[in-house]
Amino acid sequence: LEESFIVIDKLNKKYNENKAVILKYLGVKERRNALKDAKFVVNAIQVGGYEPSTVIDFEIPKKYGLRQTIGDTLGIGGIFRGLRTIKVMKEFAEDIEAVCPDALFLNYSNPMAILSGYMQRYTKVNTVGLCHSVQVCVSSLYETLGIEKPQIGSELIAGINHMAWLLELKDKNGNDLYPEIRRLARLKNQEKHHNMVRLDYIDKFGYYCTESSEHNAEYNPYYIKNRYPELIEKFNIPLDEYPRRCVSQINSWEKQKEEILNGGDIIHERSREYASRIMEAAVTDTPYKIGGNVINHGLITNLPQNACVEVPCLIDGNGVHPTFVGDLPLQCACLNATNVNPQLLTIEAAVTGKKETVYQAAMLDPHTAAELSLDDIKAMCDELIEAHKKAGFPVL
Repeated sequence: LEESFIVIDKLNKKYNENKAVILKYLGVKERRNALKDAKFVVNAIQVGGYEPSTVIDFEIPKKYGLRQTIGDTLGIGGIFRGLRTIKVMKEFAEDIEAVCPDALFLNYSNPMAILSGYMQRYTKVNTVGLCHSVQVCVSSLYETLGIEKPQIGSELIAGINHMAWLLELKDKNGNDLYPEIRRLARLKNQEKHHNMVRLDYIDKFGYYCTESSEHNAEYNPYYIKNRYPELIEKFNIPLDEYPRRCVSQINSWEKQKEEILNGGDIIHERSREYASRIMEAAVTDTPYKIGGNVINHGLITNLPQNACVEVPCLIDGNGVHPTFVGDLPLQCACLNATNVNPQLLTIEAAVTGKKETVYQAAMLDPHTAAELSLDDIKAMCDELIEAHKKAGFPVL
């Protein structure tokens, strides 16, 4: 928080003529004072940080032969990241309910569906989960295919976070762009590139999904397999990608922090993230469309009702208004369901504190189940539970 204050204070002095937008740094112990009467609360935390928690999430599974790329959304890393984060989110919810019960909670922390689903089902906090993969879905597809993006007439994206589907894509004249996309995707995957898993989804399941290939490589049993190590090379899968990013980002931030403290400049332009636009739409009552993570409640009719789904939502002065989608293509719904199952069980484990439910969440994770026996999954979970407890960030 202190480091965040350094950045915000510097930006404030640069862009707001030294107006006291932020009066002081309150810190964790004064969290209720910081939250009092807030209209919006933005959550962007990583409980346990890179060290010790992320290192534990990657290194212990490796001992069992389980390899990961990102480990923040699903897989064994996502499950344990969710468990230790919900313990903190519960405290946030108690504070918000006490001092700013009408605030809109904008959750950016992963695992998105697990954390947002917990807040929406087990607290009274008005919560929407936000990710930027919806905004860049179509542009990433055209960038990968190496073609100029046509003037889009309409698009529809729905599913679950990090595996929402580009269900429709039409040009300004109403022509379906998918037949040409499918043809080009097959051609593109004959060469090596960074987005091969998602283009393989188009070939095998018919649709492009929102999140990157390094993420989606570990959300299923198909690509990271000890029995077929050649798949790693074939689909250009970056194992241990998230730890590499953490080290790079930590080093980059330390350098930037020193520059700021020594009088260096810092600039900011409005980003693609939804948060500021949601605030603007709510305060001015000017409608704005987002891709939001909300409880299903019949929005996607062939996914579980208590799943956290990612669907188009309208924001205005009355809050968040999710839109009805109906049935996903059956194969897309089935692939989503394999991810929803461990998400729901992870939430259940966090709420009940039952170790057996942690085991079951891991046993139903597609990648974990494809690689390990049930006994090994149980032993690995026990080791992870104990390691996180010793590190000071317990999961139960």
